[in-house]
Amino acid sequence: MKFIDEARIEVHAGKGGDGVAHFRREKFVPRGGPDGGDGGHGGSIYTVANRNINTLIDYRYARIHRASGGENGRGSDQYGKGAEDIVLRVPVGTVITDAKTGDLIADLAAHEQKALVARGGKGGLGNLHFKTSTNRAPRQCTLGEAGESRDLRLELKLLADVGLLGMPNAGKSTFIRAVSAARPKVADYPFTTLHPNLGVVRVAEDRSFVVADIPGLIEGAAEGAGLGHQFLRHLARTRLLLHLVDIAPFDDGVDPVKEARAIVNELKKYDQALYDKPRWLVLNKTDMLQADEQDQAVQRFLKAYRWKRRWFAISALTGEGCRELCFAIMDHLTEKQAA
Repeated sequence: MKFIDEARIEVHAGKGGDGVAHFRREKFVPRGGPDGGDGGHGGSIYTVANRNINTLIDYRYARIHRASGGENGRGSDQYGKGAEDIVLRVPVGTVITDAKTGDLIADLAAHEQKALVARGGKGGLGNLHFKTSTNRAPRQCTLGEAGESRDLRLELKLLADVGLLGMPNAGKSTFIRAVSAARPKVADYPFTTLHPNLGVVRVAEDRSFVVADIPGLIEGAAEGAGLGHQFLRHLARTRLLLHLVDIAPFDDGVDPVKEARAIVNELKKYDQALYDKPRWLVLNKTDMLQADEQDQAVQRFLKAYRWKRRWFAISALTGEGCRELCFAIMDHLTEKQAA
């Protein structure tokens, strides 16, 4: 299935039915009073989050959603029937904003969470409501209100505990394959990951966390270069970022320190809040180095990069160091949740 994480739709709620001015007409009742009924309410439009949906692709093609209007009132105290509401199902993690004003309408972060996006119009009043002691034959009635119309922007932000950052071919997809049951595409060329992937990492029977893998970033991503900037929003809900660095690049002209700094700079340009999230350094592809060279290469990188915080050296291909990293992540997430 094609992954779609953005869509723009129009929603038009139904108009309320009109009230009616009507008088009772029966045999032997020459002066029947007013009996005009109210109009029915127009249909509203709701969105509801559903965990069984993982893409907004349905709304890429179905862009306009209209609810029915309410029935008009009738005589003999008959009220018009209200129109049925429309419920639009979206993935959990969908953020809904007004496309014209940019105002946030709803952030559907939980299963079955529901939000009203367009309210149906109220039905008009029949002349039954205007009867008074001094006006026993009112001819007033009101029209039904128009329903709300909105141009909405749907944006999906994946719900994950841990997000993976890194240049193309840093080994992010290999890492998520090594620690979870997810099977993203892996190949020996850049940008093999074209859309986000989620993997559930289970460290014990009742302990697990979710990892999000997004397309690799390149320098200039914040200005639109590459693919990863389109998907950085999916890291907004994560509680921990793993910055994967290829410590043994094939090209001798590639400087891992320079690439690592470029990623961090792009992150800061895109969103300061994302930049301020807890971030661990993961030096990947240690299997490409000789055993006696691994420690030296790691220390050279840490010194040049001036990294003082938590770091790990792993090989996603062989699985070396991945188990320890996963247990450390689980402990960190548990501590944060308890706090």
